[in-house]
Amino acid sequence: MNKTALALSFFLSFIFFQQSWADDFILMQSTTSTQNSGLLDYLLPKYKALTGTEVRVVAVGTGQALKNAENGNADIVMVHAKNAELKFIQSGFGVKRYPVMYNQFLIIGPASDEELNQLSKLSEVLTLVEQKGKRWISRGDLSGTHKRELALWNKFKINTSSADWYLDIGGGMGTAINTAVELNAYTLTDSATWIAYKNKRSHKVIFSGDPLLNNQYSLILVNPAKHKHVKKELAMEFVGWMTGNEGQTLIGSYKLNSRQLFFPNANQ
Repeated sequence: MNKTALALSFFLSFIFFQQSWADDFILMQSTTSTQNSGLLDYLLPKYKALTGTEVRVVAVGTGQALKNAENGNADIVMVHAKNAELKFIQSGFGVKRYPVMYNQFLIIGPASDEELNQLSKLSEVLTLVEQKGKRWISRGDLSGTHKRELALWNKFKINTSSADWYLDIGGGMGTAINTAVELNAYTLTDSATWIAYKNKRSHKVIFSGDPLLNNQYSLILVNPAKHKHVKKELAMEFVGWMTGNEGQTLIGSYKLNSRQLFFPNANQ
């Protein structure tokens, strides 16, 4: 082989290697809670070390995550709003829903509020918020948390559309908690974000534990028939790992401040 042919061979090998390396990733649209809690920073390096595949994350609210995926800006999504997920699949944008883990939604508010602290039913808490005009902070961003909040108001027939106690901020979970703390108000948050949140001041969990506050997270493969560039094989390898023994064990072992943030349930 002459020098020119040898150089060309090395060059083509380098290009092939670069291309293979560049393709060795998947793009996941995910909720902010999985990112802000530190869970993905804990899981994804372990997955890359095992498989060589990088999972690149765009952390946004569930509504925006699904919209981005509809536009082809994802191989996979991890979200927490079942009705929106099923609609996403029924509309042909997703292939299948894979439950992965769950935690809880919580209502947080000022610890000094003795009225709400004494209530034992979710319906009583939300009804009293309305009746007493207690300031409520809503994310207003069509995230999974916002969608659950809207479903709760609807279930208990509480109209917030013209309520002066209801503040729609159109922001993320951290912003909603910050605003609630600053205004001595109430909001709905996922438990992982609340545990990870540092600036609680005098705020605490006012209510938790109702089945209506269960918070399920699932993975959905974006439909390759809609978007040809979707990396189906790599994405499904990741699904298999997250729902398999290793991924589920790691999810269950992740703790912050000695508290478990997510509970694996892929096999339930």
